[in-house]
Amino acid sequence: MSSIYLGYHFTVEPKELGSEILVAELGELPFESFVESEFGLTAYIQKELWNAAILDDLFVLKSPEFIISYTIEEIEQVNWNEEWEKNFEPIEVDGICHVRAPFHPKTSAKYDIVIEPKMSFGTGHHETTHMMIQHLLHMDVHGKKTLDMGCGTAILAILAEMKGAKPIDAIDIDNWCYLNSIENAARNNCQHITVYEGDASLLNDQQYDLIIANINRNILLSDMQAYAKCLLAGGTLLLSGFYEEDIPFLEASCTENGMQFVSKLQRNNWVSLKFEKQV
Repeated sequence: MSSIYLGYHFTVEPKELGSEILVAELGELPFESFVESEFGLTAYIQKELWNAAILDDLFVLKSPEFIISYTIEEIEQVNWNEEWEKNFEPIEVDGICHVRAPFHPKTSAKYDIVIEPKMSFGTGHHETTHMMIQHLLHMDVHGKKTLDMGCGTAILAILAEMKGAKPIDAIDIDNWCYLNSIENAARNNCQHITVYEGDASLLNDQQYDLIIANINRNILLSDMQAYAKCLLAGGTLLLSGFYEEDIPFLEASCTENGMQFVSKLQRNNWVSLKFEKQV
């Protein structure tokens, strides 16, 4: 007898940050799978594990920073692979980087990255990941010791290794992202990526030539001093996960911590900034 599932269809605004927090919180509950949608995500839970108060303690639903609504649908059976495959189309960045799922055919792209995101965000579809890929594609990272902070699926760490960066540390506070990053690094035959579960407190006494941080404004500002302390003189800091109106706050924090603005990428209202630590 197949299990009966409930599908929670969430509309989330702002989508990227709100969905990340929502997934992290729902992941602590008996929700089994998450599928990104145009306006948010759908979360699935077995009906027998559900109760009417299951969402009562979620921080993100009470936070004034997010507008979240949802509907609930009863589903007889869910084919997770089919649901996921329907929602993941391969993407191409600047004609040389192809990001695809394991069920998509291999391409002749210079950088052919295979990602199975499961519950982690970071397939390259979102503007912030796309811009960070663009930054890396136009940089010489060969031999550079690299940090991918808030690595998600480890897509950026994987591209960095494909371009010759090593060694690479990939860190994420979410357990699912930690496990998924290990899987994706192995799936792409990466030999120089070490994945850690945790936050910026893991950065004590570390030194990097390149730091990649695609998170959100508040965490970036909170951790900026730690990034600056770890970044070698002349090193590069790539930031994304925020909007154009957030630039003055990030730029001021970077300047205060001895880093100089180099360039900006923008897709819709999302931006990505490149800084270098002054010698």
